Amino acid sequence: MTSQSIEKQFNIEPGGELHGVIRVPGDKSISHRSIMLGALAEGKTEVTGFLEGEDNLATLNAFRNMGVKIEGPVNGQLTIDGVGMHGLQRPDKPLYLGNSGTSMRLLTGLLAVQAFDCELTGDASLSTRPMRRVTEPLASMGAKVETTAEGTPPLRIKGGQVLHGIEYHMPVASAQVKSCLLLAGLYARGKTCVTEPAPTRDHTERMLQGFGYVVEQDRANKVCLEGGGVLQATRIDVPADISSATFFMVGASIAPGSDITLQHVGMNPTRIGVINILRLMGADLQIENERLVGGEPVADIRVRSAKLKGICIPEAQVPLAIDEFPALFVAAACAEGETVLTGARELRVKESDRIQVMADGLQALGIDAQATEDGMVIQGGRLGSGTVSSHGDHRIAMSFAMAGLRASGTVSITECANVDTSFPGFVSLAKGSGVNISEQTTN
Repeated sequence: MTSQSIEKQFNIEPGGELHGVIRVPGDKSISHRSIMLGALAEGKTEVTGFLEGEDNLATLNAFRNMGVKIEGPVNGQLTIDGVGMHGLQRPDKPLYLGNSGTSMRLLTGLLAVQAFDCELTGDASLSTRPMRRVTEPLASMGAKVETTAEGTPPLRIKGGQVLHGIEYHMPVASAQVKSCLLLAGLYARGKTCVTEPAPTRDHTERMLQGFGYVVEQDRANKVCLEGGGVLQATRIDVPADISSATFFMVGASIAPGSDITLQHVGMNPTRIGVINILRLMGADLQIENERLVGGEPVADIRVRSAKLKGICIPEAQVPLAIDEFPALFVAAACAEGETVLTGARELRVKESDRIQVMADGLQALGIDAQATEDGMVIQGGRLGSGTVSSHGDHRIAMSFAMAGLRASGTVSITECANVDTSFPGFVSLAKGSGVNISEQTTN
């Protein structure tokens, strides 16, 4: 039974505290890219630490449907038998990508340059998400991609197009848009350059270089590559996902008596905004055992409970923590004083409108949280009990699960099935760490 056919509810009783040494699942972004680049490489790519969540499995199945042989995953290990840059085959049906915006946006760039037509579809949530941010710059390269009148999926991609490299200045910082254009640029004639208004995660650039592809980068947030190169198979060890670790960082920070260590967490400098923001709020975070694994920095993070204070979140940190804000909103609700977020309009077009949904949920638990056009103003207070809807958004569900640690009574969270898209086993790991959480499943 899939998450589309069942409903799950989390119930959290107050009073828990987090302890132990744990490793959260592998990084979702890196797992996606390992499949995509491994499929296009010459030879067999071996991956360990792969996140077996529904989003990543959607990417994996899409490439299987295009003729790529993939063994596994078994316990996070898989082997990809690469077909080379021009070996993908036309799928015999539309590629269904579930809830995964990363899969759809990156695949659009990659498939816009193939010899065959194809169609990309998704679930109800993905079908509302904006895609013109990738289809418009792709069109300027020569791609032909049709959307709905609203610019949303399904996407119909016309094959056999000749693409030309472009110089693109992104209006909004987005790693998905950047990666989409770089993947298209692998096949384009000439040089493709993307300039960002602010730094975003650079997993695509790092992994391309790991596969032996030349990528030019400068300090002005500009990345370029020449089309026509070749990818050579490699080994990839996927670090633990800092976005998944964030829930436990926030939980341990707000629950008195907590002391937990998160192992092998990806510490990519384009992803550590959450650490910087929590430290500004007064969190007790200790970074230990720093090392490089396959070109990606990793470390262990020890987190102990601390008295948090409200802050004005620096806008420069926003793109470095964009997926972590639902959990950071919970930290702000438990902090002393006011927390103000601006410059985060992107949160309104994620799996849900994360600004409005988090504001509604915090208000339901008695917190003064006011949504703004591009952020939120939160007055720290005492979390009460109540029922919160996650609106099918995995990060909303897990964030409110941690809020239950500090609530005065039971917190119930509805529409939690999509947690499996990014964090399979979340409930058991949270329970084992000290969260008083239970799960209900209904048809």
